[in-house]
Amino acid sequence: METRSEATFVKKSVGWSIALSVLMILAGILAIASPLAAGFAVNILVAWLLVFSGCLHLVYAWYRPSTGGFLWELLVGILYVFIGVYLLMHPVAGLASLTIALAIYLLVEAVLEFVLGFSLRPLPGSGWLLVDGIIALILSVMIWRTWPWSTGVVIGTLVGISMLFSGITRLMLSLAARRVVTKLA
Repeated sequence: METRSEATFVKKSVGWSIALSVLMILAGILAIASPLAAGFAVNILVAWLLVFSGCLHLVYAWYRPSTGGFLWELLVGILYVFIGVYLLMHPVAGLASLTIALAIYLLVEAVLEFVLGFSLRPLPGSGWLLVDGIIALILSVMIWRTWPWSTGVVIGTLVGISMLFSGITRLMLSLAARRVVTKLA
């Protein structure tokens, strides 16, 4: 009796996972189709996360003033809140800032991938690190060269691509899990 209820639970979980996968795929397609709206949505999400984190830093600084880090917690909290509010009040500038931050992140990632790839060069598969570094470098240069004109589409397109591939991956894993559950039942 207990095995049947566990199998039913797993089947329902797989069904929900498939439904979530389809929604992620649709959201990814929508973000790719409307990258500007997706970019602004990411900007707003990041802004609110910064405001929330800043408030938590301020509360922590207020309730734990004797820990020695009061001034730093206070300054970090104020900085987070200020940047979050700025991003909310100036979404275009915020999106431009996030875009250039992404280009810098990709450049740093490319350098680190090259260093790691060359240091692990004798090992099998290390060439993939160099490929990843080359792709990250190309993306960084593409964003940098087209910035600020690319501001409206870069973040939204990349988020859409990420959601699309995450949804496809989750769907494939869910379908494989459903096949296993069906064979066991």
